[in-house]
Amino acid sequence: MIRHFRNRFILISSTALLAVLLTLIGGISALTYYRSQKVVDNVLTMLIAQDGSLNRKAANQQPRNDFFKTQPTREGIFQYRYFSATIDNKTNKVFIDDSHIMTVPPTTIRTFAQQVKNTPKSEGNVYYQKTAYAYRIKKTKKQTLIVFLDKSILTAETREIIRFTVIVGIISMILYTGLLIGFSKRAIRPIIQAGKRQKEFITNAGHELKTPLTIISANTEMQEMLSGETELTTSNKQQVTRLTRLVNELISLARMEEHPQITLTAVNATDTVTEIANSFRGVADQNSKKLEAFVDDDIQIKADQNYFYELVNILLDNAVKYCDEQGTISITLHKNPVTKNAILTVANTYAAGKDQDYTKFFDRFYRGDSSHHSHNKTQTGFGIGLSMAQRIVALFKGKIQANYKNGQLQMIVTLKA
Repeated sequence: MIRHFRNRFILISSTALLAVLLTLIGGISALTYYRSQKVVDNVLTMLIAQDGSLNRKAANQQPRNDFFKTQPTREGIFQYRYFSATIDNKTNKVFIDDSHIMTVPPTTIRTFAQQVKNTPKSEGNVYYQKTAYAYRIKKTKKQTLIVFLDKSILTAETREIIRFTVIVGIISMILYTGLLIGFSKRAIRPIIQAGKRQKEFITNAGHELKTPLTIISANTEMQEMLSGETELTTSNKQQVTRLTRLVNELISLARMEEHPQITLTAVNATDTVTEIANSFRGVADQNSKKLEAFVDDDIQIKADQNYFYELVNILLDNAVKYCDEQGTISITLHKNPVTKNAILTVANTYAAGKDQDYTKFFDRFYRGDSSHHSHNKTQTGFGIGLSMAQRIVALFKGKIQANYKNGQLQMIVTLKA
């Protein structure tokens, strides 16, 4: 249990950090991309304003020491590569300026100019040899100016920032997880100690309570031998039986959590379920209830024989307690044809189960309907049995769930074959 708690603590903490890192990486990536797009927009605006070239006048127009602007610096604007094309609206002649670009030939520039001139958009992107060039169009009565900006510098810068952020995030995640694994024992040590003290208290208190309960039971029997059975002695015996059962269940649960490591071996589930079902028929008959068993032959599971015996006992005992008067209890064991897992289902008629919260049925000391059997105090439980059943199923690496269907409370256990 402690190992499971520690692993879960590490998993939740690492997942939380991963979520934070992904948020940061996503935010930085989005902000970097937005900034690069703003720089492209600003440079294109300057190129259009300066008729397709960047010069001292454009540099002098850059703002100084403005932290919130995404403008390039005065010297920085001259690092960008660009070209332009001017188209005469009457003659349709194309005049190009390729003095600030080396990799795009004049014929390609003219082709780009003719392509984008007739597009309805005034800006966009064109591609040449896997490089993106942003363009913007400025139209007048006499001519059409189209400026193109090489985005490779900004794209490479954005890619490097994102790559660096991802690498830092991965390294941080690895370091954090390593430190978390190393210090997790120290972090949960108070919880471990509190859990151990709780188990020791339950075990010690249970053993201490057994002695006075035994004495009370013996004195009650002696009084019955001397004076005969009375309503008082009968009530005393019933309460002693209930308290003894509670003590035994608490001790069993504490011991189960102290020794979580068990060896799973092949267990004949068919024989075990059949044997326990037969032993409960008399109990069901005494309570005016009907017990039905539908058990397939030769079903093997991976479990511990003693714990599996206890599991079936708990589920059938719970079914007898919460079954309606004159109701039916059924236990079914079959193999899932797809997964080949064994499915154990214990069901009982339960008219008051429609509005129950079945997510809490396996919580310790939870009882779904405390008034359902209030007329029979000897049959009420303490909300420990199903918690023990869940713990046993977890040791078997199986699953258990409770649901309500067709007026029946069902406990469904899935175990590996």
